[in-house]
Amino acid sequence: MTVRPNARDLLRTVLDENTFVSWDAPPVDVRPDPGYAEALARARERTGSDESVITGAGLLRGRRVAVVAGEFGFLGGSIGVAAAERLVAAVERATDERLPLLVAPASGGTRMQEGTPAFLQMLKITQAVVAHRSARLPYLVYLRHPTTGGVLASWGSLGHLTLAEPGALIGFLGPRVYEALHGTAFPGDVQTAENLHTHGLVDMVVAPESLAEVVARTLTLLTPTPTGTEPRPPAEPPDIRDAPAWPAVLATRTPTRPGARDLLRVAATDTVPLGDPDSGLVLALARFGRTPCVFLGQERTGPPIGPAALRRARRGMRLAADLRLPLVTVVDTAGAELSRAAEEGGLAREIAQCLAELITLPSPTVSLLMGQGTGGAALAVIPADRVLAAQHGWLAPLPLEGASAIMYRTADRAADLADTQRIRAGDLAEAGLVDAVIAEHGGPEAFCRRAAEVLRHELVRLSAMDPAVRLEERRHRYRTIGSRHVFVSG
Repeated sequence: MTVRPNARDLLRTVLDENTFVSWDAPPVDVRPDPGYAEALARARERTGSDESVITGAGLLRGRRVAVVAGEFGFLGGSIGVAAAERLVAAVERATDERLPLLVAPASGGTRMQEGTPAFLQMLKITQAVVAHRSARLPYLVYLRHPTTGGVLASWGSLGHLTLAEPGALIGFLGPRVYEALHGTAFPGDVQTAENLHTHGLVDMVVAPESLAEVVARTLTLLTPTPTGTEPRPPAEPPDIRDAPAWPAVLATRTPTRPGARDLLRVAATDTVPLGDPDSGLVLALARFGRTPCVFLGQERTGPPIGPAALRRARRGMRLAADLRLPLVTVVDTAGAELSRAAEEGGLAREIAQCLAELITLPSPTVSLLMGQGTGGAALAVIPADRVLAAQHGWLAPLPLEGASAIMYRTADRAADLADTQRIRAGDLAEAGLVDAVIAEHGGPEAFCRRAAEVLRHELVRLSAMDPAVRLEERRHRYRTIGSRHVFVSG
């Protein structure tokens, strides 16, 4: 049988020794009926807690953080008026003191003994959490066993980062309620931390003893260091102007070509992955040099980009906006998912929403056309303050074989179209989309290191700019795409 820590044990595990300071005031009086009052008294005696949440602040690896932990032993961790008032007071205090907030719910949801008044507490809890996030303060969630109902549907699902306890039951409708309503058991493999991680709803499954390390790394990544300056990468122009396009297309399709994960592995000084690593879309918090950022990378070896992947991309964009972090995107896709499910899932709408969010994103943005750039799925994450391209990177409205089929009723003219459609990095530079072309000599790791030098330089430069000036320059460049100067990094 798995032994899981209660709220106080978890706080002792996560926080530095003897640093926790309680923020809990006596619970507000909800005037319970005699039977409910007896249940509260028994819960207090059994758990040593006076309500279903414990709040306070302490040091986590030397950094002061606010904490809220649910106590499942207290009436199933349910949230009534008194628990909600305590929770909201803690969130508001964390906001006032500008502290990052780690919440660790373990709850069956709304307290049924209080009925609808307890149910309505979801509204004020959500309001407080949104205000904390709007203050650009990190809000981190650790979902424990079990987390269900209104808790999951409010403060348990609003994290900038969502972690979960191994094997935890996590779901909107509790299995007991489902069975009572439908007369059959809910599938046991659905509402698990691991399954939700696979579907991108949980960023990472973390054991309690590893939680402090993950949270500390995350908070470090979210804290910019003095930027200083980064030297401009040396310019050793590769021969990109007259090289034929089709060999570049073939180069981006080779199995040994580096991808977004390779760039992170070689170039980033630290990363915290967000969501399923096998989804085909890499989302992470990362640091390039001294600058933290949100990293969003398409993986050409993954599945085609569909509506769900684009919604995940938009999550990365919102995360960058919420935390005032730069956003780095990597474009490398053979194209969007072509299926009935993609059409019914709103693929075109998701591409449009990505474009709208990225073009207007308040954060500094850098995109890297690392390989294949096919169709709307590629375009959806390419507009940025600065657009970089690998020497063999390319961008086209359709797979070239598809364009050939449209124009010539055969896929055999793809190589001819590669030259005439102006898809190469050099063509894109002349068109005003690409600002820097990165040479590919020396092998995959050498390219990743070279790309990292350019990324570090651009992130520092953009972060130092006046935001209003930077946004106006972005607006102007996409209003007036045309011939412009380009530097080439060797």
